[in-house]
Amino acid sequence: MIHPKLLIVEPDTVVRAQLAGALGDRYTLSFADARRAALAMLKEVQPDIVSLSLDLPGSNGSQDESLQTLDDIRRIAPATRIVLIAGIGDRIDAHRATQLGAADHLSKPIDLAEYELMLERVASLDAVASAGDETTSPESGVVRIIGNTPGMRDIFGIVSLVAKTDATVLVQGESGTGKELLARAIHSESRRRSAPFVPINCGAIPEGLLEAELFGHEKGVYTGAHVQRKGKLELGDSGTVFLDEIAEMSLALQVKLLRFLQEREIERIGGRQRIRIDTRVIAATNKDLKLEVAAGRLREDLYFRLSVVTITLPPLRERGEDVAILANEFLRRNCHQYGRKLHLSAEALDAILRYEWPGNIRELENAIQRAVILTRGGFIEPAGLGIPGVEATERLSLREARNRVERQVVVEALTRTRGNISRAAIELGISRPTMHDLLHKHQIKSKSIGFGERIGRRQA
Repeated sequence: MIHPKLLIVEPDTVVRAQLAGALGDRYTLSFADARRAALAMLKEVQPDIVSLSLDLPGSNGSQDESLQTLDDIRRIAPATRIVLIAGIGDRIDAHRATQLGAADHLSKPIDLAEYELMLERVASLDAVASAGDETTSPESGVVRIIGNTPGMRDIFGIVSLVAKTDATVLVQGESGTGKELLARAIHSESRRRSAPFVPINCGAIPEGLLEAELFGHEKGVYTGAHVQRKGKLELGDSGTVFLDEIAEMSLALQVKLLRFLQEREIERIGGRQRIRIDTRVIAATNKDLKLEVAAGRLREDLYFRLSVVTITLPPLRERGEDVAILANEFLRRNCHQYGRKLHLSAEALDAILRYEWPGNIRELENAIQRAVILTRGGFIEPAGLGIPGVEATERLSLREARNRVERQVVVEALTRTRGNISRAAIELGISRPTMHDLLHKHQIKSKSIGFGERIGRRQA
């Protein structure tokens, strides 16, 4: 097994020794105690992850040395993931960590269990980082899911427990919250990980075709059935079938699914043979199934069969600092995909944290992808995210800001003097030729302030 390469940049020898003892069997470790050594090691070993302490020794005892090291790492190795470790007595929140380009963060004194979990999460981000990713791996599991809030940690614990069983699982949550990703995590941590994971969207397939998709059919059973075809449940034998939008299934088909869950046997359409299969079922819905049962749209006995274990994913608006972590991760992935080097401006990050994201993770990922494609400068601004109600803002250089203020001062002086250039120059404490130079520099013309004739004659 290939271990991820981890560079730990830490000035404290005791902390380095503790981390070496705790992580040596799962990571290929290298260490540095200062900026110069860190950059040399970065080029030599090309680590997958850098754990960077924010209390590196510097000339003034501030974080300047660490932050300069962080900038250097991002410039030299933009694909490398960085986790930040704040010093004792200091704290770094998700907002600040994301602004700095970090994948995650922690504060000293380091809790080894929490540190190891953070590293596992970060090391696994490339496997799957979005609700729509189709990648699965025997090595991957719940750590692939991005989340650092207490609610998500509770879900990680449930997933780890239920994955060791064959229990049927019901995943609830709004659209875009990552229900399929969670189902894949359960599958990849289970004994079934080497067998297929077979997803099917019950709401995307016409009712007349869904039965054949699930149970298969025999040759010649109807027009066009030229060959025998296995259904999804049979294709998932020894593995997992993920039934998304389960509430969209017709009542007639619910009966057949219930029979399979009870007996673990199926019959293909047109077949006479009962086929025993060992397929785990994970179902998902964005509806309240108790209400669906009450309305007569879902069989109560099927509901109880599906909900042996129920996991409810929170909407993104309730996941606190996870929003910033996800935004930064999607930014990193899309910058890598499109060959860009971009950062989220402070205003953009504020807008991301304030917005409620009704489309959840999927909407956030799409917004970041769009911004990466369309942004021209080096910073993504709020307007580039396409968030409703967010006005455009500009990031100005010092020269641009000075020119903008200078032009405004000149225009205001001319307005007060009703376009009299000599009087405006006196007000501003400059000569008349200098005033004319400013008019030319800033392209202040007659229509700019409404006293065009007087300015025009004097400029002529």
